[in-house]
Amino acid sequence: MIDHHSALIYTMVMVSAADRHMTDNELETIGDIVSHWPVFRDYDQENLTNTAENCATLLGGEDGLERTLAAISTAVPKNLRETAYALACDVAAADGRASQEELRLLEMLRDRLHLGGLEAAAIERVTRARHMTL
Repeated sequence: MIDHHSALIYTMVMVSAADRHMTDNELETIGDIVSHWPVFRDYDQENLTNTAENCATLLGGEDGLERTLAAISTAVPKNLRETAYALACDVAAADGRASQEELRLLEMLRDRLHLGGLEAAAIERVTRARHMTL
C-alpha cells in the first residue's frame, strides 16, 4: 500500500506516461506541483524520483494500469480526490493539448475517484483557463 503523497505522484506519472511519451513540460509540471502545491508541504522532495520509478515499475508489470489505478483509489483520501484529479488535469495540459490516451485515462481516473460530472467539469474548466495563452 502507498501513502497519499505517492498516490498523487503516481497519478501524475500515469497521466504523463499515458501516451508513452513523458515530455519535458510534463516532468517540469510534476516537479512544480510537488514543489508548490500545499498538499506536498510535508513531502520529502528527495523521494520524488524514487516514487516516480516505483510507479513506472508498477505500470510496466502485469495488469499495470489496473493495479496502479487500484493503488491510487485506495490511497487517496476522500478529501483529496478533487486535488488528485486537478493535478492529473494539469499534467495532461502541460503540453498545451491532451492526447486521446490522456483523455481516456482522465476518464478512468474520474470513475475510480468517484468524482461527479459537475466536479470534474469544473476542474477541467479551471485547468483550461489556467493554461490559456493568446
